[in-house]
Amino acid sequence: MVLNCCVNGQAVWSDVEPRLLLSDFLRHTLRLTGTHVGCEMGACGACTVIVDGDAVRSCLIFAAQVDGADIRTVESLDSNGSMSLVQELFHRHHALQCGYCTSGFLMTITAALERGALPQSDEATREFLSGNICRCTGYQSIVDAVLELIR
Repeated sequence: MVLNCCVNGQAVWSDVEPRLLLSDFLRHTLRLTGTHVGCEMGACGACTVIVDGDAVRSCLIFAAQVDGADIRTVESLDSNGSMSLVQELFHRHHALQCGYCTSGFLMTITAALERGALPQSDEATREFLSGNICRCTGYQSIVDAVLELIR
């Protein structure tokens, strides 16, 4: 089937197999490898991208389902070589180690920030981030980065 969408501000037209996952389309067809695939069940959050303003797990939807959509990957956060505010706060708070989960966290937080839906407390932030798994950081530095966004 023919897929027409916008990815990181660029119009994309591609012939796709009906069962091609969005994560595979982004990584293998478009070579946007910042979207990581971890569990392939939507539980880890590493594959999170923003589709029409909402954070979604790209391993759970088919590329064909985003026909006509506006899709943003972690690559969209870089603006002319400058980091986004969320990226800057992750850097400042050392909120990453191996980096595998980082793109998913960044996109989840960015979508909430843009909707004005960031949590307002430490406990609420931990609940908000519970859909993204990190095996390295212990989460406190990630929580600190998010909390600085609301201060």
